[in-house]
Amino acid sequence: MAAPQYAAQPQQGYQAAQPSPAPQPQPYGYQQRPVQPTQQPPRQQVAGQAAPQAAAATGTTSQQQSVPASGAPQQRTAKPKQKKPHKPMAGGLRAGLIGAVCGVVGAGLLVLVLTLTGVIGGTKVINTTNSAAGRTVNITSDGEDTSVAKAVAAKDLPSVVSVYVTNKKGAGLGSGVILDTSGNIVTNYHVVNGADDVSINLDGKSFDATVVGTDSSSDIAVIHADFGDTTLTPMEIGDSDQLVVGDWVMSIGSPFGLDQSVSSGVVSSLARNTLLNSSGGQTIYTNLIQVDAAINPGNSGGALVNDEGKLVGICTLFSSDTESFAGIGFAIPGNYAMNIANQIISGKAVEHAYIGLSMQTVNSRVAKRNHLSVNQGAYVSSVTSDGPAAKAGVKVGDVITAVNGEEISSADGMILAVRSHNIGDTITVTVMRDGQSQDIAVTLGSDNGKTSDSSGSGSSGRGGSDSSR
Repeated sequence: MAAPQYAAQPQQGYQAAQPSPAPQPQPYGYQQRPVQPTQQPPRQQVAGQAAPQAAAATGTTSQQQSVPASGAPQQRTAKPKQKKPHKPMAGGLRAGLIGAVCGVVGAGLLVLVLTLTGVIGGTKVINTTNSAAGRTVNITSDGEDTSVAKAVAAKDLPSVVSVYVTNKKGAGLGSGVILDTSGNIVTNYHVVNGADDVSINLDGKSFDATVVGTDSSSDIAVIHADFGDTTLTPMEIGDSDQLVVGDWVMSIGSPFGLDQSVSSGVVSSLARNTLLNSSGGQTIYTNLIQVDAAINPGNSGGALVNDEGKLVGICTLFSSDTESFAGIGFAIPGNYAMNIANQIISGKAVEHAYIGLSMQTVNSRVAKRNHLSVNQGAYVSSVTSDGPAAKAGVKVGDVITAVNGEEISSADGMILAVRSHNIGDTITVTVMRDGQSQDIAVTLGSDNGKTSDSSGSGSSGRGGSDSSR
């Protein structure tokens, strides 16, 4: 018989005997050093005869043999009927069993915690009251049956319409969000700009619409439709100021004319301090929400909603040299959009916060030409007489470096900072003048429906130029 193969070395302190060259009836004995009576005899592990408990706990196999204190080899005749059950009490097995038990207990506690917090099998119920519609909507997210996306889509799809326009150049499409039961709908300015006829589609039905008012600088417009006896579901308005990077959001609109389509994603960035042009070519003077939810042609004017189904932005498609924004979408913050929309609905001329400055973005050329001690900020090239900045003491040649402690790195950033405030707000403007930094309190005025603050980026390398608006 071939020599037995051992799965493990004998325990330290005992010398294993070499198997005899002659065939042995029972090749399981081995030479044992004498041991003290107080010592426990070793347990020899032999391949192929594993205790089920040890295999489960440690991933190895073992067979336990009792060795007499004298160390003399013992011979046994196999008697299957008299075979006693194993008692696996080796230290390694005991540790393995303890580890397994701890693992099971730990896993159980983790499952319990996740269940109690609603991560596993939990149910999240969000009660929201849509005051405009006069009803309460429950969004229920069940770990097994429902997803937040399904619940939000079910709630908000009835509040988003498709917008179709025609003019002498042809036809266009976009989306809109129902604001009230009177039939007012917010959309993008560039969707309806120059339209001869406007119609909307809701739930497969077409309705004629008219343009109530527009604001090109914010790319916001309001249209109105008579829905007859159709019951409307106004969109519930959220607070876009509460958004943080990583928040779940959903865009709802009609990309490529596919009515009431949804796409979910997360907030990628907030307060992009660069002025961008809409697909209609209008410069949008407001901070923007960047998301990775898909926003395609036809989504413009649609809704960006949070996980409670509340409006936090108006989706806007931007012009691009490549016509591709893979993984990047933008939306006008809901709070800003609603401020403009409410002014339009009230019949007033849309007003914006105004500081009365023309500025250039500081770059190396601007800094060298004007002998500046800083290499970024908004360089004041002119100050409007009797404007808010002039009254506060801002001068030509100042470089604005911060507003309310927030860094300003460009002229665009300064305009966006002003636009993020309301008329009458007092802001702290930090300027560099003659190499010294100082703070100036400026109370913002109104542009009276005109966009008079201006900027020049200076990115051409020629030092930039002021642009009138």
